[in-house]
Amino acid sequence: KGSLVFSDYFELLKNNNIVNKNYISSQIQPSSIDLTLSEECYEITASFLSPKCSIRNKLKDIIEKKINLNNRFIFKKNTTYLVKLNEKLNLTKDIFGKCNPKSSTGRLDIFCRTILDFSDEYEKIPLNYIGEIFLEITSRSFNIEFKKGDSLNQMRLIYYNHDYIDDESLQNFHKSDSIIFDQFGNKNIADISSGLKISVDLSKNKTSAYIAKNNAPILKFDSFRNHKVIEFWDTIKTVEGSLIIKPGKFYILKSKQKIRIPKNMAGEMIPYDTAIG
Repeated sequence: KGSLVFSDYFELLKNNNIVNKNYISSQIQPSSIDLTLSEECYEITASFLSPKCSIRNKLKDIIEKKINLNNRFIFKKNTTYLVKLNEKLNLTKDIFGKCNPKSSTGRLDIFCRTILDFSDEYEKIPLNYIGEIFLEITSRSFNIEFKKGDSLNQMRLIYYNHDYIDDESLQNFHKSDSIIFDQFGNKNIADISSGLKISVDLSKNKTSAYIAKNNAPILKFDSFRNHKVIEFWDTIKTVEGSLIIKPGKFYILKSKQKIRIPKNMAGEMIPYDTAIG
């Protein structure tokens, strides 16, 4: 039981349990698979779930306009779009899962979540699901250019049941084979309570955060190492060991710790925990 791995995803593609005739091997990660945008895209007037019918049955009532992503298209800030993904699912044998945005998507302040037919939750892949997958996309800081084939989210599939590591086992594992380090690569004390906790680096006289600019140029999602940082971000340094975060702004902050995920584990980030503020 637990998360499927690299070889499992190849097997699922081979057997058409994950259907995408044009997939590329780089989509398959050690414990997940990257999903990709198709050419079918809509600007929509509202977010929605579809627990009692197919997405297409509900979609017709909220379409603002249809868009073809065979051609590059600029997704405007604070406008919501729905894109059908290239991948379909034909799951069997007690497999379920969840989706989440890729780290590159989060770093660009792109809010996206996956919706499926007859599903009552975002990001949820129901047990033995058969059908299409759609991705709702809202860019909140930048106007961004997308096209067919771009990958904003990923899917992790689980066989039978989650196999979570409890806190005591995680602590013991860290003692024998370190999972967390300081900025110099030295073994660090692990703060483990309902999972591993990490904190923000607020070192003096160092850039500790980036804040998105209000009037940045158009960002090309598939263009790597070609954007000038100064056109999209302002840097922020800590003042007396603290940093003030203002509402309505988007920040990227650096962690104080470095993390290594062991080969026999997969990690999930908890997006929000009321216990820590």
